[in-house]
Amino acid sequence: MRLNKFLASCGISSRRKCDELIFSGKVKVNGEIIKTPAFKIDPDKDEVSVNENFVKLPKKIYIALNKPEGVLCSLKDDFGRTLIIDLLPEIKERIFPVGRLDFNSEGLILLTNDGELSNRLIHPKYKVEKTYHVLIKGNIDEDSLEKLSKGIELDGKKTQPSKIKILDMGKKTTFIEIKIKEGKKRQIRRMLKEVGYEVKKLRRVKFGPIKLGRLKKGEWRYLTKKEVENLYKITMITK
Repeated sequence: MRLNKFLASCGISSRRKCDELIFSGKVKVNGEIIKTPAFKIDPDKDEVSVNENFVKLPKKIYIALNKPEGVLCSLKDDFGRTLIIDLLPEIKERIFPVGRLDFNSEGLILLTNDGELSNRLIHPKYKVEKTYHVLIKGNIDEDSLEKLSKGIELDGKKTQPSKIKILDMGKKTTFIEIKIKEGKKRQIRRMLKEVGYEVKKLRRVKFGPIKLGRLKKGEWRYLTKKEVENLYKITMITK
C-alpha cells in the first residue's frame, strides 16, 4: 500500500495533507524518515509513525442496516433530524453509509469504514445492482413498464436500462420490483414521476449480493466474512 494512502486510511488526514506530512519529514517507516508519498509499505509488517506516534489501520467494519423512513443518510444535519449513525450507538468507530437512501425511503443500507470498497460499490463503472420494492399510486401500464426498462431521461441524460416487474396489482395501487445499476439522486421516484406515477412507499431489499432479509426497521447486523468477500469480488478488489 502507498504510504500516503495508508496514512489517510488511518484517519490521519486527507491524502493531500498526508503528502505534506511526508514531504516535511514527519513520517517514519521502521524508524527511517520517508519523504516519498508513493513509498510502498506492508501494513501488516511495517511500523509507521507520524511525529513519533505509531499509527495503524483501523479494524474494518461492515454493517447492514434496515433504515426506517424519516432517517437521514448523513453524518450531520443542521435541522436536528435523526441520522443513520444515531441507530448505531454501540459502534464507536467512525463509519459512513455506502451511498444513500432518501429521507422518505426505507430498507437496506450498508455502512463501513472501508473507503475503497464503498467508492467502488457506488461507482457506475462496477454496475452493482440494487433491488427495490415500490408501491405506486395507480395501475401501471405496459408502455410505462417498457419505458422504465429501457431508460428514462433525467437531467438531460438517459438512465441505464433497468429490470422491472409487477409483484401485485390492486384496485388503486401497483406493487413493483425495480433493479438498477446506478444511483442518481432520488432516481426511482423521479423515473416513475416521468411516466406519470407517484411513489407511495419505497424499500431497498438488496444491494449487490447483500439481502435485507429479516432485519426489522432500525435493526442492524455485521456482514459475514463470506458476504464481504462477495462484495470484494463484484468490485474487483484484491486483498
